[in-house]
Amino acid sequence: MATSSTSPLLELLGIDVPIIQAPMAGVSSPAMAAAVSNSGGLGSLGVGAMTANQAREAIQQFRALSNGSLNVNVFVHKPAQANAKKEAAWLQRLSPVFERAGAEPPAALHEIYTSFLVDDDMLAMLVEEKPKVVSFHFGVPRPDQIAALHQAGIVLLASATNVHEATLLEAAGVDAIVAQGYEAGGHRGIFDPDGEDSRLGTFALTRLLVRALKLPVIAAGGIMDGAGVAATLKLGAAAAQLGTAFVGTDESLADAGFRALLFGDAAHHTTMTRVISGRPARSLANAFTRWGADVPDDAVPDYPITYDAGKSLNAAGKAAGQPGYGAHWAGQAAPLARAMSTQALMQVLKSELKHALNA
Repeated sequence: MATSSTSPLLELLGIDVPIIQAPMAGVSSPAMAAAVSNSGGLGSLGVGAMTANQAREAIQQFRALSNGSLNVNVFVHKPAQANAKKEAAWLQRLSPVFERAGAEPPAALHEIYTSFLVDDDMLAMLVEEKPKVVSFHFGVPRPDQIAALHQAGIVLLASATNVHEATLLEAAGVDAIVAQGYEAGGHRGIFDPDGEDSRLGTFALTRLLVRALKLPVIAAGGIMDGAGVAATLKLGAAAAQLGTAFVGTDESLADAGFRALLFGDAAHHTTMTRVISGRPARSLANAFTRWGADVPDDAVPDYPITYDAGKSLNAAGKAAGQPGYGAHWAGQAAPLARAMSTQALMQVLKSELKHALNA
């Protein structure tokens, strides 16, 4: 299955197939990650929304199901800057939406997730547990964090949305770069969410990074089947990372409302929004994205403070039978999603990849 260009990375990661399941916080599960790893790929857990103890428990659940390689992903965003005036205005803006769901907005908003940049408990846990891989989203970790993880024998991956971000990560000492194209579902990995975004697509970004870097490049964004994986390998990527492809699997934590949207017309209408969490993220079209279409970016509080309101609204909506306010993250190729077990999907992906490479 491996080609000459993919073999070094696959050996580094301890996998047989150039397929990485994206670490989707809130959607990927230990069972999903284990099924991917047991099938020769790299299973992943997104722990950016977890405490160190919760993340440790998830890692241990994975290990009860698989002896394969595991990727644990953390968020390396700049810690939020609280702004009471902006947050109060945000809650007031959301008040009519809560009212339609028969609920009241929270009295105040809080920074509900801790950035890995300041989470020494998470660092200590990872050094102790020693997953095969740790990956970073939203930025560059501290030098001492990278050194500690490397000293523990952990392989380090990090996401980049442009050449500048990738060169910063290469200089920082990570082992491979995930090239996140604009097509990708979920949170945009751009380091500065308020800065200029060139919105590079997966293919363009992959080729640019292959040319600019000495590190292996992992293509991510809009890849849903074996033909897509093969295409990225032919562009010079050493592997492909797939997220939305796994949202509809049996082991996914996606709820019924999410799955209904994924396998419905909304899959054809993904949109980039920041009103759900406070950072740009690609979502299936839903009631929340439609409400937020005309909201100016500067009205939105910092990530993840905004997410505190978003999660409250989602809970209120679900309780009222209005499931359209969730973080229904998905990429532009969402209509290609398939409903089956993770193991079955991996078998199909491997078969499609073999056929595409031999065509």
